[in-house]
Amino acid sequence: MSGPISGAGALLPDRHPTGDFFVCDIFAALPKDDLASMEHPIFSLSTRPDRKVLGYSHNGVAVEITPSVKGRATIHDKDILIYCISQLVAALNAGREVSRTLHLRAHDLLVATNRETSGDAYRRLREAFERLAGTRITTNIVTGEDEITTGFGLIERWEILRKARGGRMVSVAVTLSDWLYQAVLGRSVLTLSRDYFRLRKPLERRIYELARKHCGHQPAWRISVTTLHKKSGSASPRRVFRAMLREMIASDHLPGYRLEEEPGDILCVRPRRVRGAGGAPVLRAGTLDEARARAPGWDVHALEAEWKAWWEGTGRPRLRAPDRAFLGWLDKRLSRPS
Repeated sequence: MSGPISGAGALLPDRHPTGDFFVCDIFAALPKDDLASMEHPIFSLSTRPDRKVLGYSHNGVAVEITPSVKGRATIHDKDILIYCISQLVAALNAGREVSRTLHLRAHDLLVATNRETSGDAYRRLREAFERLAGTRITTNIVTGEDEITTGFGLIERWEILRKARGGRMVSVAVTLSDWLYQAVLGRSVLTLSRDYFRLRKPLERRIYELARKHCGHQPAWRISVTTLHKKSGSASPRRVFRAMLREMIASDHLPGYRLEEEPGDILCVRPRRVRGAGGAPVLRAGTLDEARARAPGWDVHALEAEWKAWWEGTGRPRLRAPDRAFLGWLDKRLSRPS
């Protein structure tokens, strides 16, 4: 999935292909998303200000999202949270202290999320902060025989430091909601493909994160279009939603997953084979368990994919003991300075 694809529904270009992406611990900070917002349609898929209150319930969980006068936070605004989560997880993996308030270089945030670094991009970044801070969530949490209803914002506060007299913003400070911060501490996160930030359309991003959460590395995940329509949070009529899914099936550029339409109004999601993975070494389940023990909190499947990509790049050498080779590579990978 690397490289631009032509056509109206193509991936966005990789705006920073020279390696700038790896500033500020980005190499360790593989994109991470929290499970709760992947499951529930918290973010707007609209490209215009969405000021409607959204109520959603599924499997006993009720969520109400109330926007500010500037509109509900969009799925593109969510890039900021993904970047913050990624930085927190990288810091935890490195054994550093963390807090709910992150101090970030604005340029790094834009580069890491594949955004332009023009003056207009900085303006849009400020607008995203305003929507994130203004969007309020009310949800119920059941613990034993008690049900607790709680309300919170996606971020608690934000601050921009810019050069005086209208200069470009230099750094930002973001205080995450305790809800999101606790999700990170509890490792309730999943690794995303970096090509997630190259998806143009809001629905593509939403379908990708649902596929990543529910399909993962299973052979397939099937869901009715009716249920998917509800889980996606799309405001389009179902027939239009179905047509958009068919466009996604035809364009076939969802990172890591392939979509198929099946009889009975069912969408089937299958993980893609890793390009060039024919004959790739296969690891035992026990080896992945050992990897989890050596790298607590890391996504072992992402590490496995990274190792196989390294193996491909070194000429696909013959491995007499692939499990031992992987664990040796992992030890070196973990010893890199963060």
